[in-house]
Amino acid sequence: MQWIKKPLSYLIGQKAEQQACNYLVAQGMRLIRKNFRCRSGEIDLIMMDEDEWVFVEVKYRSKKEFGLAMEYFHQHKRKKFERAMQQFLHEQRLNPAMVAHRIDLLAIDDEEIQWLKSV
Repeated sequence: MQWIKKPLSYLIGQKAEQQACNYLVAQGMRLIRKNFRCRSGEIDLIMMDEDEWVFVEVKYRSKKEFGLAMEYFHQHKRKKFERAMQQFLHEQRLNPAMVAHRIDLLAIDDEEIQWLKSV
């Protein structure tokens, strides 16, 4: 068996995404899928908040010296995220005009969590 070594940044990102998922589940949300990837982009977490689809971007920074985590969800990243969300909805045969959905940002700065709904 061959072991594949993952970069430290990947492992840190996975830990942050799991922390975000645990936090949102504790808030009453239900996990549908992690790490949806397509040609357009990536969605960290896809969840349900009652009957609303929630597409979650997780940003993590261990130190605030280079800015807050939420500042890294900039316009270019958002457009890629929206295209990935549209692709997911299309694959699930869900009409975005008929299905309640939103984009949330969960920013983790060290151990401080900020949850921004409907960004």
